[in-house]
Amino acid sequence: MKHVLLGGLIALLLTGCSKLNRENYDKLQMGISYTQASSILGKAERCDDTLGTTSCIWGNEGKNIKIRFIADKATYFSSEGIN
Repeated sequence: MKHVLLGGLIALLLTGCSKLNRENYDKLQMGISYTQASSILGKAERCDDTLGTTSCIWGNEGKNIKIRFIADKATYFSSEGIN
């Protein structure tokens, strides 16, 4: 029983410490680099490179932040499920 409670507490703390929130989204600016975005949001879950464009996603299907980089500069970003 103690292990279940401890696991639940850890999961709750990790959820509360998520970097995927409105405050961090509002820190993003056009032209920031991947390194700068990562310092705000942590490491991206996935990045895909296509024809000189890098598209990265932080989070999952229901709650995420997406940023598109050209020449390591953010040109577009969006969010889903971020309050």
